[in-house]
Amino acid sequence: MGATATGERVSGRDAILGTIRTSLGARDDDAARKAVSARLQTHPRNLVPDRSAVGDAERVAMFVSQIEATHASVARVAEPADVPAAVAAYLAQHNLPARATLAPDVADLDWKSQPLLETRVGVPVESDPVGVTAAFAAIAETGTLMLTSGAGSPMTLNLLPDNHVVVLRRRQVTGSLEDAWDRLRTHQGDAGMPRTAMFVSGPSSTADIELTLYLGAHGPRRLHIILVED
Repeated sequence: MGATATGERVSGRDAILGTIRTSLGARDDDAARKAVSARLQTHPRNLVPDRSAVGDAERVAMFVSQIEATHASVARVAEPADVPAAVAAYLAQHNLPARATLAPDVADLDWKSQPLLETRVGVPVESDPVGVTAAFAAIAETGTLMLTSGAGSPMTLNLLPDNHVVVLRRRQVTGSLEDAWDRLRTHQGDAGMPRTAMFVSGPSSTADIELTLYLGAHGPRRLHIILVED
């Protein structure tokens, strides 16, 4: 603890921050606070490239092209009822166990249509080979999935299983990052923002060691998107 010139005791942290503010010429006044508050309320956009301002078909094609370039894979299905069969086909294609852990957000799909596929709902354990989750949005400009946390979407399912399958609806594909944030703010409304918003642009990877690409460095080694066309 320290003391001010008036004898008021302050913590070491406050003293350090006060010194920094003084050296920067910062002022703790109402005008500055109002400016910050206004920016937080209005969410001004940065410069958005024109390439993201395209029609629906071009936007979806851009997203698919961008994320496939990062070693992710995409399968298209006509409607949500087709998702369980697409998951089973993906597991068979890669000779994976017919077992998947589901996020609550996708648990209401017709998984009983695949009797050979063992599923359970909830958070994963280390031995779970596959996690199936739902995306909140996708960003065409960068080929990025936006995944949010909540009761229906445990964040550990996006990170722990070696194989990550994401269900994405066509109408969730936005043009730019700013569009995705706008959609999230509108969706959340007065509830406030989710605790976590995760952005995924392919399987976990690194090329730090001798510039050799290694998949699965800090998360799933495979990322598969099932794009529902409905």
